[in-house]
Amino acid sequence: MFRTSTSHTPRSNRTPRTPHTPHTPHFRAAYGAVLAQWPAPVDSVDLPTPYGLTRVNSCGPAGAPPLVLLPGAGATSTVWGACARAGLAGTHRVHAVDLVGDPGLSVPEPGRAVRTTGDLVGWLDAVLDGLGPHGPVTLGGHSYGAWIAAHYAASRPTRLGRLVLLDPTQVFAGFRHGYVLRALPMLVRPTPERIRSFLAWESGGAELDPAWLRLQDETARFRAVRPVTGPRPDLTGPGEPPVPVHVLFAGRARCHDADRAAGAARRMLPGARVDVLPGVSHHALPLVAAGEIARLVAAG
Repeated sequence: MFRTSTSHTPRSNRTPRTPHTPHTPHFRAAYGAVLAQWPAPVDSVDLPTPYGLTRVNSCGPAGAPPLVLLPGAGATSTVWGACARAGLAGTHRVHAVDLVGDPGLSVPEPGRAVRTTGDLVGWLDAVLDGLGPHGPVTLGGHSYGAWIAAHYAASRPTRLGRLVLLDPTQVFAGFRHGYVLRALPMLVRPTPERIRSFLAWESGGAELDPAWLRLQDETARFRAVRPVTGPRPDLTGPGEPPVPVHVLFAGRARCHDADRAAGAARRMLPGARVDVLPGVSHHALPLVAAGEIARLVAAG
């Protein structure tokens, strides 16, 4: 049903690599191996933004409703392949984005780092301009990507038709201290062993895609870049959020208490749909709950 080859034709010329982006043959091979599992054909483009070239991997019918997906920190756009295979690429034109400054094939502009939430909004403005989507955009994100998506929706509600937040962090609840302490060695000095150990702990030993895990091994070579931090996004309005919102929490997440976070989301956004998916961990969500995510997005 799915072809294992992909078409990767950048839309623009590349700029020189910076120390942030060690796109070694090993990294590219691991990245390509995960992307090869996507429903074909996959169109890969490099979109110019004020903060550098942004790699976007797209699949699905060209005239289908546009769905822009932001990964969690360090996960790369390829993490959305399981969701695309599970049905998203049949109902939507899926555009999965590599975050600038994070592991992936985006290329940061030297001397022009993304430092504020305003920078993130401006960067995503340029990405959407470059994509030129047909019709209202559904913007989705997982974890840190959900935090970015929520900030964008709060700032640019007229550009979106819907917002989907998958186990968002720092939106409705803070991090558990134990999670931060467990992640700290991996964040300070990442190694393949530390990355795998952390993922095994957080996911409760769930079976994760071996090709994606090999790609995660390669992300250890990227120099740590301080992520943009800031206040929680304000999605409140006069009784309703600025755009329709659906929030899905991972019931076994270790980064926060899913039930408490869901309660906070319901209180903050009484008009939103908020669900908790039992038995799934935070980092495993896009990989092992792809079917549920595809049905959620298709339901509208």
